[in-house]
Amino acid sequence: MAGDIDAVTIGTPDHSHFPISMLAISLGKHVYVEKPMARTFHEAELMMLAARKYPTVVTQVGNQGHSEANYFQFKAWVDAGIIKDITKVTAHMNMARRWHSWDTEIDRYPEAEPAPPGMDWDTWICAAKYHAFNKKYHPGDWRSWYDFGMGALGDWGAHIVDTVHEFLDLGLPTVVEPLRLDGHNDYFFPQSSTIRFDFPSRGTMPPLELTWYDGVDNLPPLPEGYGISELDPNIPPSGVNIIEEINLNPGKIIYGKEIIFKGGTHGSTLSIIPEEKAREMEHMLPEVPESPSNHFENFVNACMGEEQARSPFEIHGPLSQVFSLGVIAQRLGEKLLFDRRTKQITNNRFANGLLAGTPPRKGWEEFYKI
Repeated sequence: MAGDIDAVTIGTPDHSHFPISMLAISLGKHVYVEKPMARTFHEAELMMLAARKYPTVVTQVGNQGHSEANYFQFKAWVDAGIIKDITKVTAHMNMARRWHSWDTEIDRYPEAEPAPPGMDWDTWICAAKYHAFNKKYHPGDWRSWYDFGMGALGDWGAHIVDTVHEFLDLGLPTVVEPLRLDGHNDYFFPQSSTIRFDFPSRGTMPPLELTWYDGVDNLPPLPEGYGISELDPNIPPSGVNIIEEINLNPGKIIYGKEIIFKGGTHGSTLSIIPEEKAREMEHMLPEVPESPSNHFENFVNACMGEEQARSPFEIHGPLSQVFSLGVIAQRLGEKLLFDRRTKQITNNRFANGLLAGTPPRKGWEEFYKI
């Protein structure tokens, strides 16, 4: 179909984002790919390189908040010096996930089952390590497994810390440390995770510590004056039928030397806490421009040469790599030291090998060549 289409949108499981994107880019087709952009660090690196090689190809990652009020407010507040001197960020997603009812004493992958009639299971696997079909993989549950998904961090992190990462120029961390991993096993994601990412100083910005919390019993500490925290019905559900046991919106708390900001997910805007501080700052807040287009419209307009894509691979790629490093720390349960210059894990050779992951299956090697 290469001669009949101009662009592709990719909403497949995480592990297959990479080969589909690489094929489309190589054919000169614009690419809109859902988050997380890629499953491994190396895949995200290759996708960024491919986008640079084909500069006329428009790329966009589907973190929709990048075209909503959160994006424009965050940028305006940074430009105006309202958001400054940020030293700590807490990011949290404490809704139930698909794997929260599973047995964490697992010692092998699920047994083979017949694939649904008409399903091309071999192509569904793409370049990933082969697994025989099981309903615990598809539909939907692929997100739970290290071999196919990116867990809560890769799924929701793109919607919660995207503006923090871009407008505070975080780039890649120097330290990634798992502080809590409940129900840790070698196959699927923990029931609860707390992961700390350390980012060095950047220009005039001080070092920053970002701590990620997931799991229904792993709520982050809330600062005094945080205010109401019940669930917002406008936030998308977590995709499971488990009764939610918490009443805290997915979101973030941003700590500056003088101001604390409370934020949500997707397009939710920031507020200053406590209320007394918000009233004090009200007259200093800049006007925030309206978004000229929603996220997919922005992609189409960029393909037409009318706008710049707001979340292209060059912007979102490093954030996707942050998530990949977090997943490696979850999987191994070990502190990782990372060299931002060489893009290597320096204290664990096995972890460093996981930056690329398992070699692609036979027949899928071509997508790993630029």
